[in-house]
Amino acid sequence: MKPYDMAGIDPFTGRPGFIGKFVHSDQMTLAHWEIAGGTELTEHSHPHEQITLLLAGKMELRSGDHVAILTPGQGIVFAGGETHGGYAHEDCVVVDIFCPVREDFKSQQK
Repeated sequence: MKPYDMAGIDPFTGRPGFIGKFVHSDQMTLAHWEIAGGTELTEHSHPHEQITLLLAGKMELRSGDHVAILTPGQGIVFAGGETHGGYAHEDCVVVDIFCPVREDFKSQQK
């Protein structure tokens, strides 16, 4: 068992409009994001599977020709390598779970 407290995790602010906090296990990464309304998530891909859950706000997520408008309690699953992007229509709180672990996020923490 490895407890954590989100309040004690240093925020990552290296992406304009995003404040992120990361928790890592051996196999997964949990990312907690606060995203400012009006922020564009540039289209990108990564080898990690990603499960996204919107906790607050309104967010548009896109993959290819598919568009989903999420409201609190809704989410989406992206396959590893799937190109995706999005737009925060309002201030949003989002949880992403990645598998395998996001080593790039590990290296961005203090």
